Amino acid sequence: MAMKKINTILWITIYIKFLISSLPAQVVTSEESDLDQLEDRIIDSTYIAEYETFQGKPKVLHAEPLFIDLIRDLGARKGEAEWNVGLGLFNKKNYDEILFFVEYEWAVIDRLGLEIEIPVNFFSPHLGANPNERPQNQIESIKLAAQWTFYVNTHTATSLALGYLNETFFSPLNTLKRRVFAENKYNPFLIAAKRWGNNWHSLVYAGPQIFHSFNGLPSHSQIEWNSNVHYMLPGTRNFIGLEVNKYLTRNDFFAVFRPQMRLQIKDNFLIGIVTGIPISYTYQNLSTFFRIIWEPSHI
Repeated sequence: MAMKKINTILWITIYIKFLISSLPAQVVTSEESDLDQLEDRIIDSTYIAEYETFQGKPKVLHAEPLFIDLIRDLGARKGEAEWNVGLGLFNKKNYDEILFFVEYEWAVIDRLGLEIEIPVNFFSPHLGANPNERPQNQIESIKLAAQWTFYVNTHTATSLALGYLNETFFSPLNTLKRRVFAENKYNPFLIAAKRWGNNWHSLVYAGPQIFHSFNGLPSHSQIEWNSNVHYMLPGTRNFIGLEVNKYLTRNDFFAVFRPQMRLQIKDNFLIGIVTGIPISYTYQNLSTFFRIIWEPSHI
């Protein structure tokens, strides 16, 4: 329905451009510039209106960050689902890490999303580095998460959500027989998102992360604070933007700037590309991350 309306609008604007083509050059230039801006605004307004009111409770169109993503869309409607396949390449201090994961997320009822993710890590030591300093290749953990959007305001284009992520880490393979799991991460979080006009999006994702060891080691914690700003191209789900992942502990602070872009290949198929630039190279160097997103059809 949205695409039919957008196509109709495009034909109308093409016809108007044809009519004004006989005007003097200076007038045409001015009229075409105004018409292009009007066309973008109309397409944006139509696309956003269809997205926010189609089948079910209203929800706001927000740009979702690609590295630390959300547990379904904010304001997700019952039946919506999404498969993600990701690949990350991280240059650490003494070794390279390859991260591969499969993730499934779905909305069990309106505005409540659930997620399960299985990440797998592969490591390769740097040339000349001690190979014993790198971790073992293995399934890293099991992630289970839930997210409830408790506030949606389409007039101010604002959404608020609460969530919880529980990640249970597997023990290294050489100790797996003694204890299957080594550590658990408890991670409640808050999400606040706002769209400014039709194209600019901002989002904050923040909460504590508490790590509890099953091996008798002391627990530790940190604060995660992710800030995001994106520009979504008119009438599409394509965007460019910046995600900043920040981690604060009692004695340290670490942050990574992640410029990113998302490309919509089909209505339900998207690709995300992310570059990671840390503020210091104590823990890691540059990184690259790819995310493939597929949304199966739902009723």
